[in-house]
Parts: sequence; structure tokens; C-alpha cells
Amino acid sequence: MVKTKTVFFCKECGFESAKWSGQCPSCRSWNTMTEAEVSASPKKERARAALTGSKPTSLKEISLDREDRISTGIGELDRVLGGGIVPGSMILVGGDPGIGKSTLLLQACRELSARGVSVLYISGEESLKQIRMRADRLGVFSGDLKLLCETDLTAIGDILRNEKPEAVVIDSIQTMYNEDVSGTPGSVSQVRESTAVLLQLSKSLGISVFIVGHVTKEGTVAGPRILEHMVDTVLYFEGDRHASYRILRGVKNRFGSTNEIGVFEMGEQGLSEVENPSEFLLSGRPQGASGTVTACTMEGTRPVLLEIQALVCQTSFGLPRRQASGADLNRINLLMAVLEKRLGLKLGQCDAYVNVAGGMRINEPAVDLAIAMAVVSSFLNIPVDEGIMAVGEIGLSGEVRSVSQVQQRISEAAKLGYSTCVLPKVNAEKAEKVKGIKLVAVESVRDAIALIKK
Repeated sequence: MVKTKTVFFCKECGFESAKWSGQCPSCRSWNTMTEAEVSASPKKERARAALTGSKPTSLKEISLDREDRISTGIGELDRVLGGGIVPGSMILVGGDPGIGKSTLLLQACRELSARGVSVLYISGEESLKQIRMRADRLGVFSGDLKLLCETDLTAIGDILRNEKPEAVVIDSIQTMYNEDVSGTPGSVSQVRESTAVLLQLSKSLGISVFIVGHVTKEGTVAGPRILEHMVDTVLYFEGDRHASYRILRGVKNRFGSTNEIGVFEMGEQGLSEVENPSEFLLSGRPQGASGTVTACTMEGTRPVLLEIQALVCQTSFGLPRRQASGADLNRINLLMAVLEKRLGLKLGQCDAYVNVAGGMRINEPAVDLAIAMAVVSSFLNIPVDEGIMAVGEIGLSGEVRSVSQVQQRISEAAKLGYSTCVLPKVNAEKAEKVKGIKLVAVESVRDAIALIKK
């Protein structure tokens, strides 16, 4: 009889302990230890048998054949992946329920199968008829896409060894079950061991594996944090499920940039690519309204223009209220303190609300200047010229500091028809002039605010 014992796992780092504790001894996270049963199997014998015949190999003896990436047929997905799928890679796709993870991957399977790539879609949550109904809604499937409804990893492993597909989708990892590990599907031990089995199959057989992962209420993938360390790429699907846009963000990528994003729009026939997110996010901008300024943020190598909205009004209570949507509230409080100290504006008696239109979330300091101009514009009730795009970081003494990749930001603003770009003086001296747009250099936030009063 196989003996079982109870251990405690940390959901953040995967640390294993024989007893429960409120704080993980490894990563120091609170309330992350969960109980799970494991079987006491002879691991030493299995590990020794697996290493039989293994020996070190010199780095010079390893031949490196450059393999071309496999295009998914979806340009925005290829951008986030770094140019396509790397054969033998393991990709984790996380997101809120109903955000469109399964829809995106099913569309990718359709494009891959149409290009002659052998694809196997394994679902542990839906039946074959449910998948067929969703496929009919997405359009015509011209390739030979194979479906499988199975949760037993032993059976899945046998099928992968026999079929040897080039790409596999696992929907989702929380439903997979390994009979060699105790615990219910979705538990810490099951998720960790199931991912390890799939990782071994992916690397040994050269199969590209997409794993769908549910997220917790904190927005992270359910299960131990070690799950993200095991895979090659981690993608998060963001956005409001009730809105039409979706943002696919790369959090980890061993084969490309981790700052790229892909923008999609949800429609009746699935997700469609948004090739120009700046134009999409700026659509519906009000005309002649105060408190609105256009900023530019860099998402990887892509410049994205955003509309920063601010509403400043007299407070009805003793303590003014500050609220932010899509921006860092602490950063906004800091900028308002700079405006009150350096410009003498009485913002301490006003409520302030800052919103990034379109639902984007930004943390880049390069949007400081646009936020400050929007706040002052709303406070003075003076509209900012609609042809102005502002970019720059603001320091505590009110100076406007330089930002990176300013040339791409200027080119993007000129392409969308903006006539003026307000930027730091340091960047203006080095930036190349772009036809159709005027560069206005500012040294302090006072110089930028003077543009509003003109």
C-alpha cells in the first residue's frame, strides 16, 4: 500500500513544509500555505533510473539549427509571442472567466490547421458539441483540427506520443488530473505535477503547448507561482468582459520582449485584430472639453496614444476625494502636490478624478506631464488645444525630465494628425524633426501649464 502524508504548499513560490504557518518561510507571503496530500513514492529510484546513461556535453559539441517560428495567422498574437510560436515551447494564457481565452486559442487553432499544422485541442471543461458550436460561430474551419475531451494526463500523454501533433491546447490546467498524485483537480499539487508532465512531453516530443489558466481574485494565475516559472511564456488577457476591447499582454517570454501587447476587439464572430490601437483608443474624444490631454506610452516597441481625462471640483466634505482609473493613484497624489507647491494652485480643497480613456492601465512616468496638464485644465476650466500631445516625467521640484524612445512617440503623433508635441527640453534637442508636427520644449511644469492659458 502506498503511504500518503499531508504537507503544506505555498501558492506563491511552491515552498513545501510539514506544518502550516501564517507566513511562508521562503517568499515571506502571508496566508499562502495550503494543505495537500502527497504519496510517498520511491523518488530516488525513479530519479536514478532516469539519469542512467546521462553525461555532460561540451557547449561546442551542441549543434544549433535555427528553427523558424510557426506563425499563428493572428498578427497581434504573433507580436506578443515575439514573432510566432517557437517549436517545443510552453505558453501559459491567463485571464478572467469569459474574457476570451478559449476563443482566441480556438481561432489560433483554426489558422494553424489551415496552414497544414497538426493541432490537437484538449478540453476538460467543454464537450465536443459545445466546442463545435463555438467553432461554427467563429467561422469556417478549413483545416483538420482534432478535438479531445479528457482530463487524465496518463491518457493524454499516450495520445500525444502516438499522434505527435505540432501544437496542443490544454483548456484548462485546473481540470487536468494526474492519478499518481493525490488531491483533487485544481489543487496545488495537481496543478504543479500536471504542468511538470506536460513540460516533459513538450520538450521531449518538440510539441508547442498552450495552457489555459484561470486567475484568482487578485488577478494572478490560480495555483502556485512556480507554475509561471516552469513555462516559457506567460500571457495575460486583460480588459472588461462587458467591453468590446481586449488586451493580450506578455508578462514573461524567453523568446522575445516582455513589454509587447496585442489589442483585440470582441465581436459576434470572435476576436478581431486592432492594428492601430491609438486610433481605436482615441475614438469618441470630446471636442472643446476641459481636462482632457493626449499622452503617449510605449508598450514594448509600439507607441500607443491615450486620452488622459481629469475632473477637478470643489469638495463637499472636509477631506477631498482622489480617485484614479487606469493610473497609479499614489503617482497622481504626488503630481497634485507638486502642482500645489510649485504653481500655488489650491488643489487641497478639491476632489480630483483621473481616468485613462479606453480602459488601458499605465504605470509609465512619461505620462506625468499629460496628467498634470489635464488636472490644471480641469481646475481652470480651460480646454487644451486638441492638436497637442504631451510626454514627459515630472520631478518633485517641478522639472520635466527626459523620456525614452521619444522619436517613435513623435512619429506616432504625427501619423494621427497632431500638430504639436510638448516634450522635455533634453529630448527636443536630440529629436529629429518630423514633417507636420511642431516640437515645443519645456524645462518645468510651469512652462507646460503656460501653454494652457494661451
